[in-house]
Amino acid sequence: MRDPRLLAKPPVTRLGCLVLVRNRRGEVLLVDPDYMDGMILPGGAANTNEPPHRAAARHLHAETGLNLRLTHLLAVDFTPADRYLERLNLVFDGGTVRDDTPLTVPPQHRSGLLGARFVPVRELPDVTAPAQYARLAEALANRTLPVLLHGQRTA
Repeated sequence: MRDPRLLAKPPVTRLGCLVLVRNRRGEVLLVDPDYMDGMILPGGAANTNEPPHRAAARHLHAETGLNLRLTHLLAVDFTPADRYLERLNLVFDGGTVRDDTPLTVPPQHRSGLLGARFVPVRELPDVTAPAQYARLAEALANRTLPVLLHGQRTA
């Protein structure tokens, strides 16, 4: 039974759904948005009632052409409001792809992206903002949690 008090004014949730993808050399896939300083993990916001793992896969495909199944979380990061509204960011494990995997980045005028590329781990602090690098370092620690949808594993 739904309690109308719970639905009267639901909180607005800003949910960032990001994906960590590596190639066989261990390099990390990053995108270069024209609206931020530094490179970031591919991903974006979930739509209303969209499962986060599906939102992350949708954004990954739109930004890079990669079509991956996401079943595990690597990191959860709360970002307080400063330059942007507060948001909860989920980093999903996109696994490892072949070194020669082609990336398909849409034109900048449609995507807001300057490009995408695999970056060696040692270069991450040089191409990302400090908060992005800290998130990446935690995600690279190889700890995972299963993604659940109504208490059931998505895998």
